[in-house]
Amino acid sequence: MTRPSPPPDTPILPADDPDALDQAARILKAGGCVAVPTETVYGLACDATNAQAVAGVYEAKGRPSFNPLICHVDTLERARSLVQLDDQGLALAERFWPGPLTLVAPKRTPSPVSELAAAGLDSLAVRLPYSDTLRTLVQRLDAPLAAPSANASGTISPTTAEHVKDSLNGRIHLILDGGPCPVGVESTIVSVLDPAHPVILRPGGIARDALEAVIGVMQRPTPTNHSAPTAPGQLTSHYAPNASVRLNATQPHNNESFLGFGAQPKREGVVFFDLSPSGDLVEAAANLFTGLRWLDRVSDRIAVAPIPETGLGEAINDRLRRAAAER
Repeated sequence: MTRPSPPPDTPILPADDPDALDQAARILKAGGCVAVPTETVYGLACDATNAQAVAGVYEAKGRPSFNPLICHVDTLERARSLVQLDDQGLALAERFWPGPLTLVAPKRTPSPVSELAAAGLDSLAVRLPYSDTLRTLVQRLDAPLAAPSANASGTISPTTAEHVKDSLNGRIHLILDGGPCPVGVESTIVSVLDPAHPVILRPGGIARDALEAVIGVMQRPTPTNHSAPTAPGQLTSHYAPNASVRLNATQPHNNESFLGFGAQPKREGVVFFDLSPSGDLVEAAANLFTGLRWLDRVSDRIAVAPIPETGLGEAINDRLRRAAAER
């Protein structure tokens, strides 16, 4: 079957509309790609078993083909048909699925997932999301859906349907609108490839202390700029606005906008976005990409207030460091 060409103006349809879901399923079965809301960010979904469909996602995003994709499933049983989960992996899956947790585990062979989606690795990243929309589409196709964030590669992740359209209009087939994403940062990625030493590859929507309460202390992620990353979101420069980003700023310099955290005085003439006036890290995570995107539109320099490294602050600071990295 020939993969369909995207329309010049990508339509946005309600994610809870049965007709829209039918249309999305038809597009996915034909090898197209559809932006889908999740609890973390919007994902650009395609049939993970169809190499042409996966190539279409890479093309739409301008994403390096060495960067593996997360395969989304509808049940734990489907996940276990794709990867080998040891006791540690099963304990995490049973506690945090459905939810914003991705597990990197040994890939079963033979695997229905295309080599392109796995970036040729012997491991696979899998997630069972909260998203009814995504899980329903997996059921419709009876196949896992590969779904990286629905934005041009390396740019700010989308947390609304409008963000997706701003980034990928005319390059994808359909956007399903489920409203703003409640978590607002990508999933936490945990590698269980070494049963004795599970490691967080990417901080995300589930905080470290919650994970460690289930399986004990884990290794901290190592900053990387691989030519061959083992999971999504590991490139040093990632989640980047066009503007330059200066971290741990107590005050903005001249010509800088300010991404604040907690109650802070606003200086006259400074464009200001407060992630959470009350200093709530959950609220800050939900607002992070919206705030970066808004300031990027009005300023070419962004100063960022210090964010605590506790709880979801680890994930927020991870995204901010990558946004500020040399490009």
